[in-house]
Amino acid sequence: MDYAECRRYIDDIQRFGRVLGLEGMRELLRRLGDPQGDLCYVHVAGTNGKGSVLAYVAHVLREAGYRTGRYTSPAIFRYREIMDVDGTIVSEEEFASVFSRVAEQADAMEREGLAHPTPFEMETAAAFLFFKEKGCEIVALETGMGGETDATNLVTDTKVAVLTSISLDHMDVLGTSIGEIAQCKAGIIKPGCRVVTTVQEPEAAQAIAQVCAEKSVPCMLADHREARVVSQDLHGQRFSYEGEMYSTRLSGGCQVENAVVAIKVLEGLADQGFKISRQHIREGLAKTAWPGRFTLIREEPVVILDGAHNPKAAAQLADSVKKCFAGKRIIYVMGMFKDKDYVQVAQITVPLAEEVITVETPGDPRALPAGELAEIVGRSCPRVSVAASLKEAASLSLEKAGADGVVVVFGSLSFLGEISGFYTDGGEQDNGRSSGIA
Repeated sequence: MDYAECRRYIDDIQRFGRVLGLEGMRELLRRLGDPQGDLCYVHVAGTNGKGSVLAYVAHVLREAGYRTGRYTSPAIFRYREIMDVDGTIVSEEEFASVFSRVAEQADAMEREGLAHPTPFEMETAAAFLFFKEKGCEIVALETGMGGETDATNLVTDTKVAVLTSISLDHMDVLGTSIGEIAQCKAGIIKPGCRVVTTVQEPEAAQAIAQVCAEKSVPCMLADHREARVVSQDLHGQRFSYEGEMYSTRLSGGCQVENAVVAIKVLEGLADQGFKISRQHIREGLAKTAWPGRFTLIREEPVVILDGAHNPKAAAQLADSVKKCFAGKRIIYVMGMFKDKDYVQVAQITVPLAEEVITVETPGDPRALPAGELAEIVGRSCPRVSVAASLKEAASLSLEKAGADGVVVVFGSLSFLGEISGFYTDGGEQDNGRSSGIA
């Protein structure tokens, strides 16, 4: 298959949805020669912050001279951004090459009466093949959802298992309490690895500690409360941590927490023989870019993109809006998935807005209809508009903001890539949504 045929194939097999358990993934990888077994990993699970931590870690590893693969989801601007090596995303030809081989084995499984692998399983298997063939020395690997039964969790040589902030999300699958969800996500912990966790709710911290004890692995706490922000604006921030000064181009309020987690991960790798200096860490953090996380994409008027799609992320977004835009006229463009806690997200964020425009991700069955979201938003903000398209939402928000207002576009990551082009060059972005679940 060529790249276009691969994309059509992926669209077609979306009907297989998501499957719990690793049996199908294990069989698919076996037929491909278990490429994941020839690589080592930093494996990241959590509810919020996974992509940012991975971005920091991958940038620093490249700065230190390691050939580094990165697998992350979902895609925002271009489908192929789910996998890259040393910052260069997989080409159309490379993707077609590895994915065609995965599809051949997946179809053979179905012909033999086995369940057809899901899109995310196939994308993950393709990533393992790609990283092996590119000669990666280490891979920064993000779970799709959960941990223990996630398709990424058939790796064996995990150098550092990372638990970012854990909160209530995907409760229909992962568990009904913070402790249950944390235990599921801690399933990525392997004997012999190091574990790094951010500051967690007590129940989550207890679950992680229990898994670490059962597997006799050391756990390092990345305590962002020990960091001190020295300066912060829309272009980044500077902070001190453990006697060192760092800077980042990422300006969201949660980014110091994510950077501190990354620092501890890199220290854990250094303890295992990776040649990573403090200078590598400083320079790598300073160069890290990660779009869609309180990202400034336009200055007149100011337009911010943020993927806040659950209550904790919404609270972080609201805090950043209050700190950065006090006294400004705030216009929201908001779109959510119907399987998220959109009521609480709206309660947390909407009181800060003067007006809200609701949108619906085109063609996505998980998307909450814009009219339904508008009814919820209307409880906290009387000035609500329903946009018929992403283009209309962008145009209307710019008109309402004027030259001095602020537009904050947030919610589901699925529409950020598509809408961003209407704010920057007036055209659509080829975001090509991946199968990752957020």
